[in-house]
Amino acid sequence: MRYALIVIGVIIAVVGFICIIGWSLPVRHQATVERTFRATPAQLFDLITNVTAFPSWRSEVTRVELLPDENGHRRWVEATKHGAPITYLVERMVPERLLVGRIANTDLPFGGSWTYELEPKGDGVTAVRVTEDGEVYNPIFRFVSRFVMGHDRTIRQYLAAVATRFPAVDEPIEAGAAAHR
Repeated sequence: MRYALIVIGVIIAVVGFICIIGWSLPVRHQATVERTFRATPAQLFDLITNVTAFPSWRSEVTRVELLPDENGHRRWVEATKHGAPITYLVERMVPERLLVGRIANTDLPFGGSWTYELEPKGDGVTAVRVTEDGEVYNPIFRFVSRFVMGHDRTIRQYLAAVATRFPAVDEPIEAGAAAHR
């Protein structure tokens, strides 16, 4: 019985420690990763804006459902192997150069926007820079996002998926340490 109480006490202490650290972390963070691909800006822009094709090249996406536009902004629901479906909205789009999307759900423990910048490098090579301006509301999730997963994990997975369609000519480059605001 004594050992069981010690184990329970240790578990409570660890969870408490994680909560305290999580509470001390900022809700907002920013992470940027860049990778260069053997593709034109038009080819890459077509890939990242054709949301209904996501399940064919992003292994974690199982289904995409287009929704009616909201005030002229494109919307869709993305279902993945991990978690509940998420609604996304395009905030800004400049063909072949820029895409800014955000999570439209307000009932999730996280949110934020992603900015995709495409920069031609010549000879059919284009750099894709993805910046996540994320928010993690739950302190335990903040701890996990910061210390276990890393704020740039989703970006790196996304760019690795792009590399299944177009050859990458470099390794992902962190364009700046994950900044906390």
